[in-house]
Amino acid sequence: MNSQKIITIIAGVIGVIAMFFLIRIIGVGDEAIKAGESSGMVNTFMYIAYAVLALILVLVVLFTLKNVFTNAATLKSTLMGVGAFLVVALISYFMASGIETPMKDGEVLSASGSKLVGAGLNMFYILAVIAIGSMLFSGIKKMIK
Repeated sequence: MNSQKIITIIAGVIGVIAMFFLIRIIGVGDEAIKAGESSGMVNTFMYIAYAVLALILVLVVLFTLKNVFTNAATLKSTLMGVGAFLVVALISYFMASGIETPMKDGEVLSASGSKLVGAGLNMFYILAVIAIGSMLFSGIKKMIK
């Protein structure tokens, strides 16, 4: 049995279990859940969902890292992408100005918090321009051919 069949079987089993839990929650009804009569059941299902989510995230990260480290071309491509992202993040951070800013609720946003917010906005703008530029470039390149 290859790994693809095993993963398909595991996904099917998780899907059947999820359908069972969904039917149990729907069977209880909205009113009982709102009234708190079955909050124990819902909380239990939430913890199960969190555990399944954590398991899936761990498996995704492990298999992704395994794939990246077993293929040299993939590793090089991944490191170039991560490096480019870090360069954009550093440029965005150093372009941002950090000034204390009063907020609507009377609190004051610290200079470092303001700098991080500005860096996030700058990074969004830079990445948006890069994405739009690459779409335009590929579209124009296809039109020329």
